[in-house]
Amino acid sequence: MNRYVRHKGRGALSNPTGRFEAQQVEAHDDEWTTEEDLPARPRTRVRIDSTKGIISENDSPDIPFHRSMNPYKGCEHGCIYCFARPYHAYWGLSPGLDFETQLFAKTEAPKRLREAFARRGYRPEPIALGTATDPYQPIEREHQITRQLLEVLLEHRHPVGIVTKNALVLRDVDLLAELAERRLVHVYLSVTSLDPALARSMEPRASAPHRRLAAIAALSRAGVPTGVLFSPAIPGLNDHELEGVFEAAAEAGAIGAGSMLLRLPHALKDLFDEWLQAHHPNRRDRVLSLLKSCRNGALYQSAFGERMRGTGPYAELLQRRYRQALRRYGLDERRYEFDTTAFIPPSRNPRQLPLF
Repeated sequence: MNRYVRHKGRGALSNPTGRFEAQQVEAHDDEWTTEEDLPARPRTRVRIDSTKGIISENDSPDIPFHRSMNPYKGCEHGCIYCFARPYHAYWGLSPGLDFETQLFAKTEAPKRLREAFARRGYRPEPIALGTATDPYQPIEREHQITRQLLEVLLEHRHPVGIVTKNALVLRDVDLLAELAERRLVHVYLSVTSLDPALARSMEPRASAPHRRLAAIAALSRAGVPTGVLFSPAIPGLNDHELEGVFEAAAEAGAIGAGSMLLRLPHALKDLFDEWLQAHHPNRRDRVLSLLKSCRNGALYQSAFGERMRGTGPYAELLQRRYRQALRRYGLDERRYEFDTTAFIPPSRNPRQLPLF
């Protein structure tokens, strides 16, 4: 019996020990395993994260934003390729099943955002929402932290860029439309495949591709600047769909697009390999071979300028196709410009009454 168990609605097949733990535990099949011995279906557990700060900053030269915030740690979508999986090791958890079942909700995030806006000398600039984990993952239906953050952003006229692969974003179209009227928001829907079976195996709890395209159309009709992300592009698995995704998104009303090559830092390399063996064994060797050809013989390289695009002939071909598709489908518009001049800072002394 295979030591890896496919759980319905979950992306990872195993739960390897985090890289910072003193002891490493590895599953072993002694061929005596029976159906009764298999682990129960893992359930989602949400813990409260009393974060002391919500805005993160980065100085990476190949990331197009300086500030970001994530209302959740871990992500129930279970995308097998998610580069945020290894971060779970910082909390003593696994990047495997733990990442998609042991979640943290930053319930004080709206309060912390107001505190950040109230700091003396704060200067507004766009904040990217959902850069590590999806702000509209299923648990947002209950916790509504993302909606509360949008309310704070609207109240203080602060710009925000959103990335998601969940049609739940349409719940907040009222706030997004009002932000859009003030040039304070754009939204990107991640669409990695138009094949519902492939999307379901890669991203088991994310919205189906047709629902993401419908969300692009609905947001566009509401006046919200919307784009599409074809990320990650996985050589030999979904990269042939790049043009088709861009065409479908453009027809739905998208005005911009982006793409990024698959990244496999730390434990993600083994998790992705396990997934390939279980779901696409006939493609495994070709996918890994092509990926190595884009990473100088390795499965991952972290160097700035290379980690997002890769190197070599195949990576260069992907980049040429990407640029041509942008032009062909009218998705190469100049970058959306936010309005950072309308920011309204909170009162530094809530007890002091305004004079007027």
